[in-house]
Amino acid sequence: MPLIELSQATLNYEEIGSGRPIVFVHGWAMSGRVWHFQRELVDCGRLVFLDQRGHGHSATANGYALEDFAGDLAGFFDALQLTDAVLVGWSLGVQVALQAFPKLRDRLSSMVLIGGTPRFTTDEGYPYGQAPNEVKGLGLRLRRDYAKTMGDFFKGMFVEGEMDNARYQRIVHEIVMNGKSPDQGAATEALKILSTADLRMGLSEVDRPVLLVHGEQDAICPASASTFMAQRMPHAPLEIMPGCGHAPFMTQPERFNEIVRTFLRASGEQGS
Repeated sequence: MPLIELSQATLNYEEIGSGRPIVFVHGWAMSGRVWHFQRELVDCGRLVFLDQRGHGHSATANGYALEDFAGDLAGFFDALQLTDAVLVGWSLGVQVALQAFPKLRDRLSSMVLIGGTPRFTTDEGYPYGQAPNEVKGLGLRLRRDYAKTMGDFFKGMFVEGEMDNARYQRIVHEIVMNGKSPDQGAATEALKILSTADLRMGLSEVDRPVLLVHGEQDAICPASASTFMAQRMPHAPLEIMPGCGHAPFMTQPERFNEIVRTFLRASGEQGS
């Protein structure tokens, strides 16, 4: 897997296929490995799976603010000279994509935003998130027992009855065991984004086609957060996946991939 050196970070990525670039950005404390089941989308273009700074096989860096991750993404697009690209973000990756959008706008044809939110915590007039003390509690648990807390967080992405045991074992063996845990410092510092980032004001400026996908029973980022975004973006259909939690692309990959494939075909035709 190649490494690319940017001015502020050294990033690992993997790519397969050819054609229109489709760049995948993972969520908090995960890596590009989470998109293992999306390799089936290789018929849609050049799939690029990025490890964000301090995650997966990318190097640690000096800062883990939202601006740092977004700057890396913009630098990555520049370094690989990506144009007419599709940007796919999940969870924290959605916030990174939204933060980077003004810099990437002219290089993007569309975006797919999964399990996302413009603001992770609740606020006056915004009830579509977690209570602020939930983020603080997660940070405390990380410092006390990093491995257990990460395991509990991963399990919390799924809901009862979402998948059979065979699917869960595939996720464990093909994604978790074959992946790499994030740097503890990176995960802890990046957690601060969840209590500070607020991207609501910029939603109306996202003037590229956006597909919003959300698990109906997502307990980490409620589906109502994507409904909120869909109502404020100019071109943003919303697909709610029944019976799914925070990672429908892992638990229901066949259905998810078909939803994305249909959107990519339609947005490609609109842009041609």
